[in-house]
Amino acid sequence: MVLGLADIAKQSVGVQQQPRLDWVGMSKIHLPIQCYGQTWYALLDAGVSLDRSDVRGIHMSRIYLASARLSNTPLSPALINQVLSAYLLSQQGLSARAQLSLDFSVLLQRPALMSALSGWQHYPLQLTASLQQGEVTADIEYGLTLTYSSTCPCSAALARQLIQQQFTQDFSGSPVEYQQILAWLGSTDGIVATPHSQRSTAQIRWRTDAADAIDRIPHLIDQLEQALGTPVQTAVKREDEQAFALANGQNLMFCEDAARRLYQVMQQQTLTSFWIRVVHAESLHSHDAVAEVSWSR
Repeated sequence: MVLGLADIAKQSVGVQQQPRLDWVGMSKIHLPIQCYGQTWYALLDAGVSLDRSDVRGIHMSRIYLASARLSNTPLSPALINQVLSAYLLSQQGLSARAQLSLDFSVLLQRPALMSALSGWQHYPLQLTASLQQGEVTADIEYGLTLTYSSTCPCSAALARQLIQQQFTQDFSGSPVEYQQILAWLGSTDGIVATPHSQRSTAQIRWRTDAADAIDRIPHLIDQLEQALGTPVQTAVKREDEQAFALANGQNLMFCEDAARRLYQVMQQQTLTSFWIRVVHAESLHSHDAVAEVSWSR
């Protein structure tokens, strides 16, 4: 006689006054996803609520199997909606809400500023979505992290002042020739101080009802980086490094400046809400300089 396999999840907990569970599922599921015509490695958190107080657990393997759809079809809001609907269908009578969080990095090829070199830049993305039983469309939040360089306007002004003081000390009271000044400007005696710069990050989250929201992200990245003016580089030659130094020198910004620039770009998009957090990892201080701004329709 062959015995059927036990389904422990269907067992009663034995006590009727157990709380409902907001989320039960799996974290850091490894899977490939299809996006922008390429395959990306992603981590998935997937789960549902457990609304029955008399049931011991959900059918977790069914959620895992339903998640396979994310690997077989190009990523889109419609696909995410289908997957969440499948989660709920797999837990009929147990769950009223399904949710997932998908973390991956998009690789975009970026040209050098001056030379013919190019390299791959990575952009961490996060998609968090939830679907309530009876609703047609999932609520999706998109998240993006950008890395860029920021040069402090205050330190730039102070550095210029020190250079002026050094010039006065070296040349005061004597006639100065062009070649003499040119040589002085190219020496460590002349440029006695430089402004401080730091690697900086911008975290941006937004919501939109657009069906092509994921397809728009590379263009959005281009717009945001253009607004900042100093995105980090990949492969460089000396002429590229010099051009980057020039971009920093002509594009001084506090964290407040960066947040406002990004705000202007996000306001031009078709969104229902967005949130921005800018962090400048200070090279002067051991603490960070931070600015946040948000908007909702």
